[in-house]
Amino acid sequence: MRIYGISFPDAKMLKEWERFQEEAKSRDHRKIGKDQELFFFHDLSPGSCFFLPRGAHIYNTLTEFLRDEYWRRGFQEVASPNIYNSKLWETSGHWQHYSENIFSFPVEDDVFALKPMNCPGHCLMFGHRPRSWRELPLRLADFGVLHRNELSGTLTGLTRVRRFQQDDAHIFCTMDQIESEMKGCLDFLRCVYDVFGFSFQLHLSTRPEKYLGDIAVWNLAEKQLENSLVEFGEPWKLNAGDGAFYGPKIDIKIKDAIGRYHQCATIQLDFQLPVRFDLTFMGKDGDDKARPVIIHRAILGSVERMIAILTENYAGKWPLWLSPRQVMLVPVNPSCEDYAKRVCKQFTEAGFMADADLDSSCLLNKKIRNAQLAQYNFILVVGEKERTTGGVNVRTRDNKVHGELSAAEVLARLSLLKQSRCPNAEEEF
Repeated sequence: MRIYGISFPDAKMLKEWERFQEEAKSRDHRKIGKDQELFFFHDLSPGSCFFLPRGAHIYNTLTEFLRDEYWRRGFQEVASPNIYNSKLWETSGHWQHYSENIFSFPVEDDVFALKPMNCPGHCLMFGHRPRSWRELPLRLADFGVLHRNELSGTLTGLTRVRRFQQDDAHIFCTMDQIESEMKGCLDFLRCVYDVFGFSFQLHLSTRPEKYLGDIAVWNLAEKQLENSLVEFGEPWKLNAGDGAFYGPKIDIKIKDAIGRYHQCATIQLDFQLPVRFDLTFMGKDGDDKARPVIIHRAILGSVERMIAILTENYAGKWPLWLSPRQVMLVPVNPSCEDYAKRVCKQFTEAGFMADADLDSSCLLNKKIRNAQLAQYNFILVVGEKERTTGGVNVRTRDNKVHGELSAAEVLARLSLLKQSRCPNAEEEF
């Protein structure tokens, strides 16, 4: 048995720590996920999350956000198998160093395994036919399902799971393309984190004592990473010797609303997988054995873990574009219910998570309060006047009253706010 303790120099620091603990407890994603009916876990599939309809909406909205950015930035989305022969993982080196975390099983006379990462499969995609320098950089993105055999005692909500997806991408490029690709990755990262309202820290991790490859290649790559960070313009720190044995990397930590740091994004150079899979391309100089470099990059990291972080960061008060409860129609009396349903249908058909409260036994003020407590971003009240004019009376979850507008105008305004991924649509409305 272990006993842990914590002490503080004075009562003020103790009070601050206690307040922080209470705040963190109230924001716990497991509690909010249950209260808002977003997701749950079950003993019959430990470490694998069941996303309910509203949680799946958040999940899909996040991945669509990344897909939109992939398209704009020249990434190509692929779909790769979930199950591979163990020979693949022997080639990649994961079987020798990571086999205890890989779910494996016999099939006839071979051993197969669920993939814990996408990179070896993407290497097969690159190597399945001859490649030319004209195709580089080749940016492959994959939201494939991953499984890792984490110990049951380490499983923690959405932050440590066995089944997850990543916004995983691998860039196959030449050595002289590293700097420009790194700049692109960093710009991509800033674009996404700005939408979430996250500040972040950057660390350049360089060659460790035990490394593989040519030191001249390492020096050139590290210089390009440093140049890309300098041009990016954000503060960064050097973690000398903290890189992986197969390449230097940039580590990124995001800061949430209550000051906690989380590692999500990673940008990692890899000189070794191209060697292990004997990946080559026809160089500009006619060399048909030119070797590509791989950049592993993810911004959300695990989508599940990012949902946990966002849930706690927003404390369940989701911004409109990501919200699982965007619009609630509230009829003043039963005679307005059909109109409320028609307006609700208009919003639903336009892609909103919209509902109508048709509980005639509930008083109007109670309906409005229920919608606010459930964190509906906008509550649209409809009475006889609104039914006659085709309007709605708009208020927000924070009880800011915007007044009566036509349903068409409200739909148009909210559509623009949603499309722009506005962080404070209730204020900007």
